[in-house]
Amino acid sequence: MTDQIRLKRNLSLPLLVLYGLGTTIGAGIYALIGEVAAVAGYLAPISFLVASFMAGITATAFAELARRLPRAAGEALYVREGLGSVHFSTLIGLCVVFAGLVSSAALVNGFVGYLHEFVAVDRVLTIVLVTVLLGGIAAWGIAESVVVASLVTLVEVGGLALVIAVSHGSFAGLSDRWSEFIPAMDMLSWGPVFAGAVLAFYAYIGFEDMVNVAEEVVDVRRNLPAGIFLTLGISTLAYVLLMTAAVLTMTPAELADSEAPLADLYQYYVGEKAQAISAIGLFAIINGALIQIIMAARVFYGLGSMGQLPTVLSTVHPRTRTPLLATALVTFSVLVFALLGTLASLAKLTSLVMLVIFACVNLSLWMIKLRDPHPEGIRVFPFWVPIAGFLISAAFVIRELIIVFDS
Repeated sequence: MTDQIRLKRNLSLPLLVLYGLGTTIGAGIYALIGEVAAVAGYLAPISFLVASFMAGITATAFAELARRLPRAAGEALYVREGLGSVHFSTLIGLCVVFAGLVSSAALVNGFVGYLHEFVAVDRVLTIVLVTVLLGGIAAWGIAESVVVASLVTLVEVGGLALVIAVSHGSFAGLSDRWSEFIPAMDMLSWGPVFAGAVLAFYAYIGFEDMVNVAEEVVDVRRNLPAGIFLTLGISTLAYVLLMTAAVLTMTPAELADSEAPLADLYQYYVGEKAQAISAIGLFAIINGALIQIIMAARVFYGLGSMGQLPTVLSTVHPRTRTPLLATALVTFSVLVFALLGTLASLAKLTSLVMLVIFACVNLSLWMIKLRDPHPEGIRVFPFWVPIAGFLISAAFVIRELIIVFDS
């Protein structure tokens, strides 16, 4: 670390959880409901439960590493300590940044496209204004920027809660139809469940971003692991309730055919167009972009502070206590990517990049545990956790590569 001004520990557990929910519960879930229903049918709620367990294995690995190594640029640091390669660690960190840049740029473009449904705007001007605004919020201060992101996250979660609330009457039929939602004890019945879980898994990606604000978390060794698990638990509860309400109200075929299943679900009960749900989707998109900018800037900061990138990136402004140069570099890069507008193939590759990172992080924890199985004062998890996480992540990587080569 440098002897210069450090990042300020402003993030309490509630703020950290809202930050985690903001990057995990995004606009993707608004479409994913229909996709999971298409392959899993009435077993879709079980698919989300299975997916939460699969994601939870890697989340547990991140939680232990957050206790052992509570620093920014988490994934890069974990790989450096676990696999002993500074160059590979830097590559992993840059991959995390790249995934964040592409994701943020794609979300900014998505925001502009979505905004056209409400008002006619100039694409280039809107992209510039929105990106600069997001960069300014990220540079403002970690507490301030996360408060803004948290308020938008509350709107996002409120949108899901609104859909669940208006469809609460559907749960009355669950007692008569519960057998439709429980798979039989044979592999044929569990096939659709696992197929749905593969899709649902992507609804949980995002929790890993939390480790990159480790140096701004109060009581980090307690709050960061707790924040990871609370984020995963709240996301799972929301997804399962939402999916159950959806398949109790509409048939899986109807959900699969819908371009906006949650909006259609809302309209089914309220009887009017779901403008509120569409507006919330708009907030969800832009919130994801903001959080990715914050995350990528912290990775640059962490790599700079470890000497793996120019140390100037670790410079912290004395008033904002944020890495201004790293934030400016990220904001400019997002703006360039967003203006290029040719992100479809890159956006598809971000999930593959993140899954490779998951596999490397799990492997790194396993190596660290072999060398130091019971560090003093640190709660650890069983050896099988990183092994299972590596196998699950590797299986997803293979699946993604098959899809890439087949397309």
